[in-house]
Amino acid sequence: MKIALVHDQLQEFGGAERVLVALKKIFPEADVYTSFYNPDSLGMHAKKFEGWKIYTSWADKVPFLKKLYSPLRFITPYIWESFNFNNYDLVISSAGSYMCKGVITLPKTKHICYLHHPPRYLYGYETAIEWQRYWPIRVYANIINKPLRKWDYLSSQRVDHFIANSEETKKRIQKFYRRDAKVIYPPVTIPDEFKLVIPDSDRGSSKNLDFLFRGNDTNYYITTSRLARAKHVEVLIKAANKEKFNLKIIGTGRDEEFLKSIAGKNVEFLSNLKDEEFKEVYKNAKAFLFASVDEEFGIAPVEAMGYGIPVIAYASGGVKETVIDAKNGYLYDELNENSLINKIKMLNALSKNEYLTMRNNARSSAEKYTFDIFKENIVNFTRSLK
Repeated sequence: MKIALVHDQLQEFGGAERVLVALKKIFPEADVYTSFYNPDSLGMHAKKFEGWKIYTSWADKVPFLKKLYSPLRFITPYIWESFNFNNYDLVISSAGSYMCKGVITLPKTKHICYLHHPPRYLYGYETAIEWQRYWPIRVYANIINKPLRKWDYLSSQRVDHFIANSEETKKRIQKFYRRDAKVIYPPVTIPDEFKLVIPDSDRGSSKNLDFLFRGNDTNYYITTSRLARAKHVEVLIKAANKEKFNLKIIGTGRDEEFLKSIAGKNVEFLSNLKDEEFKEVYKNAKAFLFASVDEEFGIAPVEAMGYGIPVIAYASGGVKETVIDAKNGYLYDELNENSLINKIKMLNALSKNEYLTMRNNARSSAEKYTFDIFKENIVNFTRSLK
């Protein structure tokens, strides 16, 4: 069987790109198609794509389009409809904001779309840029978004089968595309060395976790995020400023300078961490904080739970599927620092054994999202189509 993987673009590395890497691991002989490929912008993650056979669009050969792909997104239909998949038996699109599900295939070619999310800017969800604040951009967006939304719907009808990355995304597929979808959660890296031991008469000692209770050197909270508007990292910073707790923020983005300007001395920004440095920061953290709005799944909180870290998250979107209040973390209902602080205080009020139990629950929750489970689900789904 000849297989093609199609991805929106390869100019940054996030949750969608992790799924693409996993799909390539499952189907190592598959060719990869994308609109734009810029290894330089991928930084340390560029090596993940070395040796791949990657085909880019005609737009990738126009230098200024790589930087202006967002404001010039009205060209997306012309990009995806220009590819030829006549020689493939199966096409799997890994689609999100740049709508690569719009590729055209012959009736003999099965097209499965793994949808991370419908384009946020077309359906009223928060985006990385507050474009609604500026009337010229708002007028321009209204002009181009109307035909794009129509095309987005029409192209969704070309897909033979949808896979959603969460129940939340499945609901959006049903709402905006009138299509059903199979939910297959994305894979999350779960480190083996962070399995926990809960202290009780049957399960032994917890002395290997004593580092969690040493004091200020390990008494901090973390978050991992693109520093963009929809992630609302400012809520976490305001909470840290108000309660004077230590917060480590891992990530970069267009809002980085603004966020640094409002952060106190107890807030530390980290980026480009090596794997061992990343693990070191995670293993000593007390909890993972999350304030993203309408996140379709949210890989970062689940990844944190893989380290046995409880998650305190804003109750919005797909995170409600993974964070169970008072079991593996807490959900707060209002998007402000006071609501978050209340949940942090609840965490701090736990006894040592209660806290360790929550860490164990977090780890157990994350084990539902391993690569092996993802692979089994994807392979079984593709086989069922024959």
